[in-house]
Amino acid sequence: MNIKAEKINVVLDKFNILKEINMEVDNKEFVGIIGPNGSGKSTFLKCLYRVLKPSKGIIKLDGIDMRSISVKESSKMVGVLSQHNNYNFDFTVKDIVLMGRSPHKKFMERDNKEDYDIVNNALENVDMLDLKDRTFQSLSGGEQQRVILARALAQNPKCLILDEPTNHLDIKYQLQLMKIVRNLNIEVIAAIHDLNIAAMYCDKIFVLKDGEIIKYGKPKDVLTKELIKDVYEVDSKIIVDKERVHISYLL
Repeated sequence: MNIKAEKINVVLDKFNILKEINMEVDNKEFVGIIGPNGSGKSTFLKCLYRVLKPSKGIIKLDGIDMRSISVKESSKMVGVLSQHNNYNFDFTVKDIVLMGRSPHKKFMERDNKEDYDIVNNALENVDMLDLKDRTFQSLSGGEQQRVILARALAQNPKCLILDEPTNHLDIKYQLQLMKIVRNLNIEVIAAIHDLNIAAMYCDKIFVLKDGEIIKYGKPKDVLTKELIKDVYEVDSKIIVDKERVHISYLL
């Protein structure tokens, strides 16, 4: 699937949050978006999954202007895993994942065997099938994120968008979740807080600062001590080992 954003601008409360953002994702790339808090990462992703409407610019899905198709149709193509998932009612794991089938259902259409097979397969992919009858709120944070990932997978998306999904997880669950996503073999666009996580899993990285893309490319080309100093205002040491970038921060 090809996703192309052209000259995306977002103005909120008279503040220009995003400024002329251009991005293209293709060939099952895992693309990371990094930048300090307030740089516009989440705002841009919300434009991609249609929670926000750009003030200016165009987003295309496989060459089709996203504005010309319904939210339901775009939801069949784009799945989302955000950093906050709160529910007022305590659904079971199975019921949460079944919500991912909604874009494929007609109004009031009942779930069928195909839906349940897809749900079970999604839960198996995230190693949560044995817990499908547990209540969502009884799970750990890492388990909950895997369930929400399974819900996104149940949409059968061609692209997955991650909005800092590992922020509140222990390192074990961060690595576990990112490994699962990496192995999906679909396009992934992820806002990532941890630069070492971004270096480990991303094919390409875009750097946002003050609502603008200031650099993009392979992790080894983007994640330099000069850029980290400029963007995050901290000193760092960079080690490149067999194309893998390792970052340590200096006091």
